[in-house]
Amino acid sequence: MSLAEQIGPLRGQGRAPLYQKLQEVLRDAIESRLLKPQDALPPERDLATDFGISRITVRKALDGLVGEGLLTRRQGAGTFVADRVEKQFSKLTSFTEDMATRGRVARSRWLARSEGPVTPDESLTLGLSPGSRVYRFARIRYADEMPMALEYSTIPGFGLPSLDVVEASLYAALDAARNRPVRALQRLRAVLFDAEQAALLDIAPGAPGLFIERRGFAEDGRAIEMTHSWYRGDAYDFVAELNALA
Repeated sequence: MSLAEQIGPLRGQGRAPLYQKLQEVLRDAIESRLLKPQDALPPERDLATDFGISRITVRKALDGLVGEGLLTRRQGAGTFVADRVEKQFSKLTSFTEDMATRGRVARSRWLARSEGPVTPDESLTLGLSPGSRVYRFARIRYADEMPMALEYSTIPGFGLPSLDVVEASLYAALDAARNRPVRALQRLRAVLFDAEQAALLDIAPGAPGLFIERRGFAEDGRAIEMTHSWYRGDAYDFVAELNALA
């Protein structure tokens, strides 16, 4: 059965462009979960044939849905329904904890882990004296085998007993050392992934992402964490609850 037979013919405002009509039926199919997260769409030429429109029209429709974050393109694999994760920006949780609450399996691929003297930037952010020792951790974070983020963390030497205590979760290791952050300052901004970052996350160079700077503080008030993270814009949403002042 073709996709057109599954989700129905083009529809929409009578004089609306054909690409918008295709977007509407695809958007409805995604929202109703006729098309589920990580489902692959047929090739553009097949979509053009099935819906009786040109490949240029199909490409324009898909480009728009990619821009909305409903679809994602994977180099050499095709176009897929985006598998998005929501992150509560107001809650101080780890990536591993976020995935567990959503029934997802989190894992990491280590890029580097090292111990050394603090850099000037780390010293300023963490409030450490020159020459202080720090631990550095660089990882690709995965959810159900999908690469979701690049994460680079620096922890003061007093925060952990050694490099080796960090396994699946950095926060679990900090918790065990009684140095888990209890509050944090975060900044978020939109970025475009460069070629090296894109290759690590299996996305196209120039794809949109979210860059987050986090500085976490332990219960005694000392800075305990400096983390820079690059999240895929097509797979991650950040949500914050806002309340009016009384």
